Amino acid sequence: MPLAHVIGLGKSGIAAAKLLHRQGWQVKASDRQISDALRQQQKTLHNLGIACDLGSSFSLEDAPLPERIVVSPGVPWDIPVLVQARAQGIEILGEMELAWQELSDIPWVGVTGTNGKTTTTALIAAIFQQAGFYAPGCGNIGYAACELALGEKRPDWVIAEISSYQIESSSTLSPQIGVWTTFTPDHLKRHKTLDNYYEIKAQLLRRSHHQVFNGDDAYLRQRGLKEWPNAYWTSIKGKQHLVSSPQNGIYIQDRWVMVQGDPILPAASLKMVGAHNQQNLLIAVAVARLAGIEREAIAEAIANFPGVPHRLELISAIDQIDLINDSKATNYDAAEVGLSAVQAPVILIAGGEAKEGDDTQWLHRIKSKAAAVLLIGEAAPHFAQRLEAVGYDSYEMVETLDRAIPRSLVLAKHYQAKGVLFSPACASFDQYANFEQRGDHFRQLCLELNQ
Repeated sequence: MPLAHVIGLGKSGIAAAKLLHRQGWQVKASDRQISDALRQQQKTLHNLGIACDLGSSFSLEDAPLPERIVVSPGVPWDIPVLVQARAQGIEILGEMELAWQELSDIPWVGVTGTNGKTTTTALIAAIFQQAGFYAPGCGNIGYAACELALGEKRPDWVIAEISSYQIESSSTLSPQIGVWTTFTPDHLKRHKTLDNYYEIKAQLLRRSHHQVFNGDDAYLRQRGLKEWPNAYWTSIKGKQHLVSSPQNGIYIQDRWVMVQGDPILPAASLKMVGAHNQQNLLIAVAVARLAGIEREAIAEAIANFPGVPHRLELISAIDQIDLINDSKATNYDAAEVGLSAVQAPVILIAGGEAKEGDDTQWLHRIKSKAAAVLLIGEAAPHFAQRLEAVGYDSYEMVETLDRAIPRSLVLAKHYQAKGVLFSPACASFDQYANFEQRGDHFRQLCLELNQ
């Protein structure tokens, strides 16, 4: 029986281990972390006959060596042990690639981009399901891709949110429809240069049968038809702003979503605020039409779409002050978009584990929108310095969400602010396991205020 090793035991790693086991591999899994949740997963895997080591890293000194290594998305593709394993002829792939190998006979929609992936993926999945397809979202949203491969019911379409990490480790994944939502500097600690980050994402689009691009994104627009001559392009600014000819265009004209000159639905049908969500709407409609879905199903799905947790999610209102969870804003660009979407003045809660990137536009938006800023997490001292550098001094360092939320309400009343926006502009790993746990904590604290 061939031996496979799975590195990382998050949702993706567990699903990959189970799928390999079903395929007839002898499977061993490992994770550097130790927690109660991981111990429970360890028991589950042991009961299936899958060996599982916690608190340890994969080593090529362990015998016997595996024929295949499957890595979870959070595992860097170029760590020394994987470089050495490749040199020894060991096959290495990501969990998404493993799922693709099992489900490549089914059409995929692959959604990538710096920001906007989750909302766009959720919109696309909602439209496909309204049209009668079994097409759940997977990848960075909903299921792990391998969970779909394990399911008793095979999908009609796979709607996958795919990060640069997952593209890196998926060398043959070839969607029927590839989507690129936005492109701005992110994950440079891992990908080193902007060009390298671009090329990783471009790989997925080059392997896609159809391509849909956000034509209002400055970087993608610059690359334009020279690199993507047959792609479909969107614009919320109207037909005259399209990169492509109107025949390959999806745009808003006279407040209607138009696809190749055909009116599909009023742009106001989507209840989510912000110009970025109008862009996400255009991309989702473009994908649906490329898949042959009728306008009636598209219109009904959009009208009933509830939004996405942790992305400009209205949790509650206290004394007419909206409490908004934007925990998914893990970089400056996403946080700037979040601020742009809300009504001023607002009290901003920001901070966490800082990322590399250009904070210029984010700081400019703070100055125009935020009456005060409450800083939490490791990034608080750095953010304070950056705010001081641009002449903004209405900030406080409060360290944690538990302190930030009651203080934000006091400040909101003082400044007559319309809302409190939790939009960190940071990763979560200094205080939380992921942005979902961070957003859930914000939601919990807000709801407790109403009790």
